[in-house]
Amino acid sequence: MLSPAPASPSHRRTIVRTIPPVAVAAVVALMPTPPGLSQDAWYYFALFAAVIVGIITEPIPAPAVGLTGVVIAAMSGLVYKNPSQAINWALSGFSNNLAWLIFASIVLASGYQKTGLGKRIALWLITRLGKHTLGLGYAVALADLALAPVTPSNTARSAGTIYPVICNVPGLYGSHPGPTGRKLGAYLMYTAFAATCVTSSMFPTAFAANLLAVGLISQTMGVSISWQDWFLGFLPAGAVLLALVPALLYVIYPPQIKRAPDVPAWAAAELARMGRMSIMETMMLTSMVIVVALWIGGSRYTDATTAAILGVVFLVARSVVSWDDVLGNKQAWSILVWFSTLVTLASGLVQVKFVDWLARSIEPHFASFPLVLAVVFIVGTFYFLHYLFATASGHATALLPVFLAVAVTLPRLSPKTWALALAYTLGLMGILTPYATGPSPIYYSCGYIAKRDFWKYGTLVGAIFLLVYLLIGVPWLLWREP
Repeated sequence: MLSPAPASPSHRRTIVRTIPPVAVAAVVALMPTPPGLSQDAWYYFALFAAVIVGIITEPIPAPAVGLTGVVIAAMSGLVYKNPSQAINWALSGFSNNLAWLIFASIVLASGYQKTGLGKRIALWLITRLGKHTLGLGYAVALADLALAPVTPSNTARSAGTIYPVICNVPGLYGSHPGPTGRKLGAYLMYTAFAATCVTSSMFPTAFAANLLAVGLISQTMGVSISWQDWFLGFLPAGAVLLALVPALLYVIYPPQIKRAPDVPAWAAAELARMGRMSIMETMMLTSMVIVVALWIGGSRYTDATTAAILGVVFLVARSVVSWDDVLGNKQAWSILVWFSTLVTLASGLVQVKFVDWLARSIEPHFASFPLVLAVVFIVGTFYFLHYLFATASGHATALLPVFLAVAVTLPRLSPKTWALALAYTLGLMGILTPYATGPSPIYYSCGYIAKRDFWKYGTLVGAIFLLVYLLIGVPWLLWREP
């Protein structure tokens, strides 16, 4: 009799990673249903919690986890008993305009790498600002800022575009991974990492988690946040933080080399090797300018998603990005499925009245809180809980609806202000740990930054980020209260 073949390591890993979400679903479902909540609503929350844990453990890819949750909810009738209504609800996220805004933005961002425009921008800034190490830090920060509005993946922006350029710089001055890292490389790499955390909060389209948050806010609170709302609400704090990062790190994590006269010459040589700006780069730049201009000032004439899709159509029509490139962009299609399913699942929490029940249950405990203390406590807790999460998207999906339910029990601020106050921290909190956001592992493992330094300065700089945000960003939001 033939014995079954032993399970492969990948199969065993899948089984191990499946246990936590299944266990969470079972434990929550078997707990007594809280008073004021229906049995179906409690079972739906158990399913939602299991999906969140599944996104963290990833027994299968995260988009497939979300799709599994939607299918189970639709087939079990937890949200709608009627099969037609259930499938309409299950697919509703795929018609969400924010899902297609993320998709279009990722396709747009692919043009930066394909044409080389992103590399050219970074090199050009280095030629202008790179004579001094501090100026080099600002060049890196500004390069990230230039790419951020139409690059919803900070991994593609920082780890995929900025890092390959700047990793060539430290070696010009004998700074290599290891003991000589502090000469120049450590400062440069950590500045790039910290800068992308700031720019990730500056624009809704600079970070996929931001658009996920906007979608969750819309589904759970009925509050609409436009591109301009997000950008203008974070502008003062973002400008201060981006200006602060290179100078702050120059003081608390200083490079041993203060002047870098050879760096601009190296960057100029790299630019010369690239040649004159190509037609494709010009088309890419034109598309970027048109899209960002429509996002900033075109809300009266067009929606942000329409503007982004217009940019994609322009790039395809000009052959900057081919249709095969669009079809082959696995990241864009994966995020489309992942985002759409999570938005659908979040809307289910509202549909089964779970969010209403949670708000009613929490309100007595927070109603008497002083406003300033409430803001600091709620925003600060939401921020530092990111130590428990490996992705901002998982953090937002798991905690944002809960914290919003807490926040809206304090009627002295509008739901929109509370929503923005929490959502703006999603990019900033990426600085906290080596696993907090997409680019983290790249900079953590680059060899220039000591492992203990990454943790130490993550906590220190993370606390400074939060302090600046609470002192500048939150008062600005309060001043803008309607």
